Amino acid sequence: MAAKPDLLMIGSVTDRMMARLTADFTVHALSDQPDQAQFLADHGAALTAVLTNGHDGLRPDLMAALPNLKIVSSYGVGYDAIDANAAAERGIIVTHTPNVLNDEVANTALLLWFAVSRSLVPNDAYVRAGRWENEGSTPLTHSVQGRTVGIVGLGRIGQAIADRLGVFDSTVVYHSRSDKKVSYRYYADLAEMAADSDVLICITPGGAATKHLISEQVIDALGPDGILVNVSRGSVVDETAMVKALKEGRLGGAGLDVFEQEPKVPAELFTMDNVVLQPHVGSATHETRQAMGDLTCDNLSQWLKDGTTVTPVPECNDL
Repeated sequence: MAAKPDLLMIGSVTDRMMARLTADFTVHALSDQPDQAQFLADHGAALTAVLTNGHDGLRPDLMAALPNLKIVSSYGVGYDAIDANAAAERGIIVTHTPNVLNDEVANTALLLWFAVSRSLVPNDAYVRAGRWENEGSTPLTHSVQGRTVGIVGLGRIGQAIADRLGVFDSTVVYHSRSDKKVSYRYYADLAEMAADSDVLICITPGGAATKHLISEQVIDALGPDGILVNVSRGSVVDETAMVKALKEGRLGGAGLDVFEQEPKVPAELFTMDNVVLQPHVGSATHETRQAMGDLTCDNLSQWLKDGTTVTPVPECNDL
């Protein structure tokens, strides 16, 4: 029997994924190696496949230590922690898990907006503390109906968000790298769109090209009645400027699933009633994570079978 190909696993996987991986590969968990440099020196040439995730990615030094690497299968839709261009130049296929998490992340974006707008978390705490009975009703909140919602990044998930907004009589506008020729109004100037929006939802890819795209200027344009929702990458928002604007009342509120230095979160946000915080769980349901895990393994299985993959990243489409 031919030896199984060697796979480097970065991060953890589910039991379901591990069963599939071990059926096809000899799996080496990077976290199990007390001396990673020595392990790579000894075994790097044998490793032809990597399984990783959107957070850990594949560091340039690790990629360089794998001279015979052929495929990187990433669990997650975002892959800014992997240099896909460098991989493509070496003929390495990088894959990710688009589409299977569109609905869940879109739902999370709306959940965060609604929770901020209707003061869901402070009201829950008010009731739990027994204050309703003794102090009466809490202050009025703001409706989510009939608002102008600016979507930053009208990709697959951005479109899924837009599809849901008709139920709420929303006016949908968007900003992206180019005009997608859809029915929604396109803004080339992000600050101009923010000024015209009640809510700004970020669902654009991370990476150097979008770092601090939501700048102090954009935040100020959104203004003291505006709500910022980020379900993309923490790097997209100038976090220092956002916290300062929230403290000074120049930004109305924020619903945040991601942060610049996660899992570290600015402590100033913890005491703000107009902010809802989540630990990067936009797609974290049993159903969606299983679908993501299956697709991560499907990409590896198909590559073993015939050298192709199900969902390569755009940079690797021609490989």
